[in-house]
Amino acid sequence: MTHSGKFKPSVAAAIVIANMIGTGVFTSLGFQLLEIQSGFVLLSLWAIGGVSALCGALCYAELGATLPRSGGEYNFLSQIYHPMAGFISGWVSATVGFAAPTALAALTFGSYFSSVFPSFSALWLATGLVLVLTATHSSSHASSGGLQSALTVLKLLLIVGFSILALVWVEDVQPIVFTPVEGDGALLMSGSFAVALIFVNYAYSGWNAATYISSELEQPRKHLPIILISSTVLVALCYLLLNYVFLYTAPVDALAGKVEVGYVAAQYAFGDTGAAIMGCLLATLLVSTVSAMILAGPRVLHAIGQDFPAFKEMGVSNADGIPARAIILQCIVTLMFLWTSSFESILIFSGATMALNTFFAVLGVFVLRWRCPELERPYKTWLYPLPPIVFLSITGWTLIYTVMQRPVEAWMSAGIIASGAVFYLASVKLGRHRQHRVNSRPSP
Repeated sequence: MTHSGKFKPSVAAAIVIANMIGTGVFTSLGFQLLEIQSGFVLLSLWAIGGVSALCGALCYAELGATLPRSGGEYNFLSQIYHPMAGFISGWVSATVGFAAPTALAALTFGSYFSSVFPSFSALWLATGLVLVLTATHSSSHASSGGLQSALTVLKLLLIVGFSILALVWVEDVQPIVFTPVEGDGALLMSGSFAVALIFVNYAYSGWNAATYISSELEQPRKHLPIILISSTVLVALCYLLLNYVFLYTAPVDALAGKVEVGYVAAQYAFGDTGAAIMGCLLATLLVSTVSAMILAGPRVLHAIGQDFPAFKEMGVSNADGIPARAIILQCIVTLMFLWTSSFESILIFSGATMALNTFFAVLGVFVLRWRCPELERPYKTWLYPLPPIVFLSITGWTLIYTVMQRPVEAWMSAGIIASGAVFYLASVKLGRHRQHRVNSRPSP
């Protein structure tokens, strides 16, 4: 941390890594194994998801360096398309994009911890975690960034340590093959692969997290591209390692259909102590995830508060430049999801709705180059136009497949987008009304 009230690049990288590595990689494999039992195809899923995330990161690196302001897609879509597009994006992020996943990650933390120590309530553990992290991230850049960096380093050490110990310790190595075999080509083109890829892409979500704190980052034009690209590559390698370890240590039949695949793998690798080890490990990993979401998400509310008079209270920062009010508001929304459990249905469509955000942001690379070729671009997307084409193709395909297979969730997504448009129109009207009152006030 510096005395200028800015986040160091290492903190921004920690936010990206912690946002990405959450519950997804520890729960998806069991469902994938119900339809796909090829080691090569399963690892290909995570590799393709990593390529898609990396292509998105390459595009966001250009957008973030060209338009360096906090707020993520809210900032990008506002400047590239229209303030309404940005507001709707921010509305989605504020309502379901961060608060609901934060609640789920916190509750999962409580569940794993209470499974090892049954005397503790999972709900109260989750609530306590959200409150403590909210208080820390509402104070200063030094305490907020220092905590996030430490938690993320611990997360990476635990993942690598668990993987190495499991590979060394396991007695019965599984016979699964990780090289291509007959039939793998058909699996790669199957509907089962498409469904599995939707969940893999959700597990990779968070690769764009550093763009939410651009204004609070040291030299964002210089550092943002390196942060986004290096963090995404590191997480992709961790995901491939973990899934390889799970498949190498535990039988497919034992993993198939199970949510707690890490728990099962630990049992086979470490014996009777596996459950306790994995429970503590996952609980510790999720502290970092909850922390990163509490840190990054409120920056969207803060940016909206700076731009719209109707939400001006959210645009206030404390003496250290921290948007404490926005952080506290997101905490309240998160606790509402946590205590009502209503976030479960929201999470089904939140992934698709947020994917729509990133789709139009990446499309904005083409739009911005066409409309504003004279803009200074400290970083240009490597191998352009291939990365945006790859990302838009994969994301567009999964969105179309989601609409076809999950029409109810698609309508729910449309509903929350429409509600964002209504709030935008109302806030603009209210803002103009307030401004008119100020301008027409008689002089003393």
